[in-house]
Amino acid sequence: MYEVNLRAMSTAGTLQGVTNKLDHIKSLGVNMIWLMPIHPQGVERSVGSPYAVRDYKAVGAEYGNLQDLRNLTDAAHARGMGVMMDWVANHTAWDNAWIQNKSWYTQDASGNIVIPAGTNWQDLADLNYGQQDMRKAMIDAMKYWVYEANIDGYRCDYANGVPADFWKQAWNELATIPNRSLVKLAEGDRADHLTSGFDLSFGFKFYGGIKTAFEGQPASRIFSEAALEYANAPSGRHYVRYTTNHDESAWDKTPIQVFGGKQGALAASAITIFMEGVPLIYSSQEVGRANNLPFFSKSTIDFTANPELLARYQQMLSFYTGSNTARKGSLTTYTDADVAVFKKVLNGKTVLVVANIRDRQINYSIPAAFTNSTWKNIMEDVDVTLGSELTLQPYQFYILDAL
Repeated sequence: MYEVNLRAMSTAGTLQGVTNKLDHIKSLGVNMIWLMPIHPQGVERSVGSPYAVRDYKAVGAEYGNLQDLRNLTDAAHARGMGVMMDWVANHTAWDNAWIQNKSWYTQDASGNIVIPAGTNWQDLADLNYGQQDMRKAMIDAMKYWVYEANIDGYRCDYANGVPADFWKQAWNELATIPNRSLVKLAEGDRADHLTSGFDLSFGFKFYGGIKTAFEGQPASRIFSEAALEYANAPSGRHYVRYTTNHDESAWDKTPIQVFGGKQGALAASAITIFMEGVPLIYSSQEVGRANNLPFFSKSTIDFTANPELLARYQQMLSFYTGSNTARKGSLTTYTDADVAVFKKVLNGKTVLVVANIRDRQINYSIPAAFTNSTWKNIMEDVDVTLGSELTLQPYQFYILDAL
């Protein structure tokens, strides 16, 4: 999956700018594009957030128009990629036309419409899911984009704020659309997301685990957090795994800052991509943007920066997408304080990942099962024979395919 920050993908910040970058996106092995919100942004109380939706059935003029979206989905489909829209179901802008239906919104004891509980999101009005007409209007708007722009799914913003019974209702109704199988991603950590119709949920625990491991916690922290995530996941449901997304790169730090530079960011991506779940690339990480990337305002990505890093991402993801073992193999992890080591096995074939998560040289003792074994090092396209010990330079990693 590739997350698109529309305002950053081109100087104009438009849907056409995304269409122009489809070959670049495809070069990363992507088969699903997630567009951040494309709707008109609210003006009243605005802070510049595209998540303040003024009209659920319109394309914001800053991004283009409906035909531009249709052109984008057609062009993506022609390249074997789907297009997923960001859907903001918990709240609207204050100048959304729905605000005229006061009962559609949560109110305080004095009858005033309120912002989402537990937040300081002053630009947003909280929707009332006890109101059945509002639910019907929301589902109608979700259907609209499938019919009108041939989209392939929804990434649902702040899914925790919306009751599970609505998600079940929505997905059941959207499932009646003929000849469509939508991909549904929940931005949330509620256990019921993966039992209420969502296919995917955000890997918050994994991200926290890999971030703290690179900061000094044992490498096993990555594996323990990953296992906690999948412990109760229904069969066929998965987590989206990432080293950044729009929130992290805007409000916290980019992967270059979090993981100790370009080589550290690449090592973290190797672990993230090959472990389990669905890998997510956020626009700008593949070219190693170091400074924060806003989405409340425009800041164009320089896609010519760090071509060597982009080539490494393309090489790594090309192998991943072409290897059933890498994508679907069963996972076994190996405990070490400073080196993340795991294998994926499918139908007798093995992929082994060894990654130094420290900014210093590490001498790693190879598990007995792998001593004197020979592999194809897919990042260097050479054969490698493992002895009893492997010297790893700072943030060095190996992705090894069994010969």
